[in-house]
Amino acid sequence: MSKRYVMGIDNGTQSTKVVIFDLKGNEIAYGSCPLKETVSPEPGVVLHPDDDLWDSVYNSIKRCLENFQEDPKLIEGIGLCTIRSCRILLNKDGSLAYPAINWADDRLSEPYKHEDDRVKYVTTTSGYLAFKLTGQMIDTAGNYEVNWPLDLESLDWSDDDQIIADHGLTRDMLFHLVKPGEKLGVIRNQLAQDFGLDKQTPIIATSNDKAVEVLGSGIKKDNTIMISLGTFISAMLLRDNYYENAKNFFPTLAAVPFKYVYESNGIRRGMWTVSWFKKLIGEESVSEGLDVGLSKEASLNAKAEQIPAGSEGLITILDWLPESDKPYRKGLMIGFDQRHSRYHIYRSILEAIAFNIKNNIDLMLKEMNTDINEVVAIGGGSKSDLMMQILSDLFGLPVHRRSASSSASLGAAISVYKYLNVYQSYPEAISNTVKTDYTFYPNSENNVFYNEINDTVVKRIRQYTDEVLKLTHPVFG
Repeated sequence: MSKRYVMGIDNGTQSTKVVIFDLKGNEIAYGSCPLKETVSPEPGVVLHPDDDLWDSVYNSIKRCLENFQEDPKLIEGIGLCTIRSCRILLNKDGSLAYPAINWADDRLSEPYKHEDDRVKYVTTTSGYLAFKLTGQMIDTAGNYEVNWPLDLESLDWSDDDQIIADHGLTRDMLFHLVKPGEKLGVIRNQLAQDFGLDKQTPIIATSNDKAVEVLGSGIKKDNTIMISLGTFISAMLLRDNYYENAKNFFPTLAAVPFKYVYESNGIRRGMWTVSWFKKLIGEESVSEGLDVGLSKEASLNAKAEQIPAGSEGLITILDWLPESDKPYRKGLMIGFDQRHSRYHIYRSILEAIAFNIKNNIDLMLKEMNTDINEVVAIGGGSKSDLMMQILSDLFGLPVHRRSASSSASLGAAISVYKYLNVYQSYPEAISNTVKTDYTFYPNSENNVFYNEINDTVVKRIRQYTDEVLKLTHPVFG
């Protein structure tokens, strides 16, 4: 039997990850490249510097192929998954007319305003990176969620020119759309030569990154929820129908055409807060007194595991990046006394993440009048056994950690499997490729204790702290 492989690209906010898989979803090679820090030249503006998105993708592919021991021409297709909810403004030749606008930029809460006549095309990260890979101005319909004139019935642009105009656009500014799982084009000749790939290697469309994570995490059942523990933390359910006028969640397009992902309200700068804390206390401080033979990360978790549930009264509120309508909110840590160490702080941050996402999920489930009986956790935060156990204890449910280094990369690969007819359906592809690394089960005493803290303190704390922060905001910003 000849060797066959596919590649999945996961272009995220902090890094790009590229994985080569065999046809059973086994990881054969991996490469990554960090993105540069976004820049904010003025309040509310968040930009990716230079051509950083493309540079990170290009370098990640190169690094992945350097770790691939087989002939790159055995790679039969590449699935492209990118950061969602961004806006890319291009010149006529497809080059950047303005730095890539990140999803955290306040301007993306409104339709596009045409203020620069150099801008000939307005697209997304997936459109721009697809153009860089193929030379074709084609994008996936699955990455057009907010303030775009997309027709959900056809997964194509609206037929009504007025609707397009209401979004600040003209039809000739827009890329051609394909559905998730369809071909965006074949790789550019120069890139095929650079990477050693076959010149006819197809680039396959996926969807927005969270939807692709859902696919790669193996969600198939209505009562299973996925929590994505990344820079932006949110939780997702897979459904067949669109949900009109949702108040406590966001229905978005799935990576399977004409299905939907219901996404809870999220935590901005979620796992980023963990990185912030480790950077704040410094590498030497992290290392001091830690267990010999363990990595710094594992040792920090091991020490925090020894801290009782509830961090002995230290409560953290994760408002390191507040919503635009509540600019006065700031991150909080309340309840310090002489018992508390760096490990209490670390555990308290992890518990804050768990409380926040649990409460967001509960609001979504209540509105939908439904329930869940298991959790799948993915992303960088899922690598922490402590984080996973806290989630299991708080939810009172089993929490499964998937094996893939990047669920979005695997989701992109699943889209390629389906395109190549390796598997005849998405459920068949999931069953054959998605694997569970470990399942965490709840401690019943911690479950009761955590929910008591949540109900009596965490859910009520902002009604008091908001009033104080409203007083400090005019002074300190």
